[in-house]
Amino acid sequence: MVKLWFLGIFVFIMLFAGFIGFRKTKTVDDFILGGRKVGPWLSAFAYGTTYFSAVLFIGYAGKVGFSFGLPALWIAIGNAVIGSFLAWKVLAKPTRQMTQQLNVRTMPEFLAKRYDLPLYKPLAALIIFVFLVPYSASVYMGLSYLFEAVFGLPYLFALLLMAGLTAIYLLLGGYFAVALTDFIQGIIMLGGVFLMVIYLVKAPEVGGFANIYHKLSAINPDFTSLFGGQGVSSLLFLMLLTSFGSWGLPQMVQKFYAIRDEKAIMPATWVSTFFALVIAGGAYFTGALTPLFFKSLPVDPATGKPTPDLLVPQLIAHHLPEWVGALILLLVLSASMSTLSSLVLVSSSAVAVDLLGENKFFKDKGSYQVLALRLLTVLFIFLSVIIALFKPAIILSLMAISWGAVSGSFFAPYFYGLFFRRVSAAGAVAGTLTGLLTVLILAINHGFDAKILPVVGVYGIFLPFLVVPLVSFLVPAKESSTVKLLFEEQ
Repeated sequence: MVKLWFLGIFVFIMLFAGFIGFRKTKTVDDFILGGRKVGPWLSAFAYGTTYFSAVLFIGYAGKVGFSFGLPALWIAIGNAVIGSFLAWKVLAKPTRQMTQQLNVRTMPEFLAKRYDLPLYKPLAALIIFVFLVPYSASVYMGLSYLFEAVFGLPYLFALLLMAGLTAIYLLLGGYFAVALTDFIQGIIMLGGVFLMVIYLVKAPEVGGFANIYHKLSAINPDFTSLFGGQGVSSLLFLMLLTSFGSWGLPQMVQKFYAIRDEKAIMPATWVSTFFALVIAGGAYFTGALTPLFFKSLPVDPATGKPTPDLLVPQLIAHHLPEWVGALILLLVLSASMSTLSSLVLVSSSAVAVDLLGENKFFKDKGSYQVLALRLLTVLFIFLSVIIALFKPAIILSLMAISWGAVSGSFFAPYFYGLFFRRVSAAGAVAGTLTGLLTVLILAINHGFDAKILPVVGVYGIFLPFLVVPLVSFLVPAKESSTVKLLFEEQ
């Protein structure tokens, strides 16, 4: 009953925020960026809650912690220092300045205007829409596994319930509703992680902080080594993928577009870093404790196969008090709703603004574009649900493919576009295609093996950094008036 009360209150808050957002969302800018008026705290929490979702708590934390033990905490440190602090420090100010100068609202718009190449916009929009669908599906899968374990709800029912809530919430409110609720969701996440760690450490299987090292060492000495023993390379690639990968994801970069002013960037930097350290640290620490509770991977009753995706849900369902389990459920739900909101907003805007926006029926007609955004929201959620119904591979695989493909396509062209005036359109497009094709070819070649996908994603992210300047040198472009204006004003 406690769980249902908690869930009911959460749903009410989401729908109320959506209703308030509906009254304030009149234009495309309102729907996508909240009118570029979001303050530092809301921006920081929006960044953090978008960064961490059910994929972290259900997929990554369980699998990585069960495989590596305490060295998994290196990923949390990487997420906080590289994925949050350095991302804000390096990217936030120039991103906000340049996107305002160019009057752009999306990653495809930015790339097309920065490189003076209109065809870049539909290419980038298609990549976003196609590859963020499986990412969204992985979030739905994680939520459904959790609802199945904690509430005893059938996977299908939980999946449809979450999809319906996401659709209603987003159709009503857009970015304003997201910004309005992210702070509340972030507080829930911080409180939930703290209680989860405290109660699990007090469990008989752990016996307090003083016993963790000895008990994990007895199972596997690598679980308490500094870098994870023989698994250090796998751990390194996971850290690089989840930390640097965020720099090129449109749903993360969007937070830099929407922040109110440059003065808000510094406090947002520190708040988002603290948030990442607590949330990622708590999640991976929880995952590191799973070998003390499970001798082998739990079996998915639907497929009859062992899966790491059930480690954390079963941990919550069987080893925490009911009210704490309910709060953890809200923690994961909060993280996931924010992530899903950003994914759907970015993906639907990629089509409504960047593909249909050039059509004479939609161009300069904000009301039609907002309607298109809402309809595409439904389509995106529907496609994500279809993928989640088939439970492809495991959550970790879906996220690794999505992060690698999307971040690999955009990170290098976006980064070079901010800081280097002589990068050419040919170099930028070559970088996008290199990142995308590297991930797809290597993933297919290795049969989408979950152990290889983080390595594939890292190659996809970093190879374009060599390709973009090389092709720009070989195929230079005449400097446009837009580029001259951007870099002369800096």
